[in-house]
Amino acid sequence: MPDSNDNITLFLFRTLENIPMPASLHWVVSIVLSVSLFFLLGYAVHYIKRRLIPRVSQAIVTRTPFKWDDKLEKHGVFLWVVNTLIALWFVVLAKTFFGGLVAGGVDFGLLTTSIANILFIATVVMLIDATLNGLLEIYRGTAVSRQFSIKGFIQAVKLIVFLCGFIFTLSVILGKSPIFFLSGLGAITAVLMLVFKDPILGFVAGIQISANRMLRVGDWIEMPTHMADGDVIDISLTTVKVQNWDKTITTVPSYELISRPFKNWSGMQDSGGRRIKRSIMIDLRTIRFADAAMIDKFRKIKLISGYIDRKCSEIEAHNSKLGIEPCEGLNGRAVTNIGTFRAYCEAYLQSHPGIHKDMTFLIRQLEPTPEGLPIEIYVFTSDTRWVQYEGIQSDIFDHLFAILPHFGLAPYQSPSGNDLERVGLTLRDAMEART
Repeated sequence: MPDSNDNITLFLFRTLENIPMPASLHWVVSIVLSVSLFFLLGYAVHYIKRRLIPRVSQAIVTRTPFKWDDKLEKHGVFLWVVNTLIALWFVVLAKTFFGGLVAGGVDFGLLTTSIANILFIATVVMLIDATLNGLLEIYRGTAVSRQFSIKGFIQAVKLIVFLCGFIFTLSVILGKSPIFFLSGLGAITAVLMLVFKDPILGFVAGIQISANRMLRVGDWIEMPTHMADGDVIDISLTTVKVQNWDKTITTVPSYELISRPFKNWSGMQDSGGRRIKRSIMIDLRTIRFADAAMIDKFRKIKLISGYIDRKCSEIEAHNSKLGIEPCEGLNGRAVTNIGTFRAYCEAYLQSHPGIHKDMTFLIRQLEPTPEGLPIEIYVFTSDTRWVQYEGIQSDIFDHLFAILPHFGLAPYQSPSGNDLERVGLTLRDAMEART
């Protein structure tokens, strides 16, 4: 005769006592019937859930005007809500069928209730996980997600939830209070910090990156130490994925972004302008004063015709005050081809539709070098997209290099093999002519 409180198994046992058979057989039959009825009810609920719930949830979601419920349904939130209710129902059934039942030294009530409780804990954990995944996808559909990523925080919450689920499961299996396990965590903290050093560093760095908004999905970053140069496609709790321009993927640990320098180009993209900083090396031997014929030639260039008139009038007024004849450029001021070229560069870029006029605009001479006189173009394009930026920059320098001869200037270029060969041929012809 089993020791038990009132439950369905005991009810079946007492009902079967009226049937003439051994008492032990009464017990076996009552257990078998109770377990069969328990699993039959469980299968019936599972069948209804599998057949009915997905159709009902899908029908409700498709008829609502909201979009957030579609994403929750996509991640199975509604299905896990039903699973959690079923698991809770199984906890009630376990107590109803086997509560307090002890037979043959086996506590069937404790065993079945523990299994049902573990099932309930697992479904609650999975429900929270699915809900967090749905909320993350809903958040990604908002404009704020471009400025602030919460994936690291979501993963941190998941980690805490799974840890709590593991502790509660252990407490059910071992019959100990969850506080018992929580009090023991302090003793192994030092060991955990040594064993899981990298995940802990990544966890802290991931929170810092998200909280300080150091990085966003879609940012272009450059980190030479990890050969990363491209767009950020994912920011997780411990890693950051970068899709390089050659379409390869570089995974950078989050703590490396805290401890090592990297360049984030998002400021450039948000500003609406992208910098051009490039020099044209002018051969110093081609720089000279402009004579009357050259000045007349400059006046025919529409972009600088007004500049030439103003400059000539200014120089003429200055020289006349000093009593200097216009032809005496050495003693007074005079127009130079290099100065006129700088003025042309400024006028040309001011009229260019691809140049941002409200940002730094500078055409300047740098210190002469053995390769010539650098004329630096320091401006910003109005289009920050890479392909368009490169097209604007190339068009500008195509034009400037092509127009240099009109100013009597030539770019510097190191002697090539053909140049040396021509020099050799010239020397040979000169020697043959003498002989």
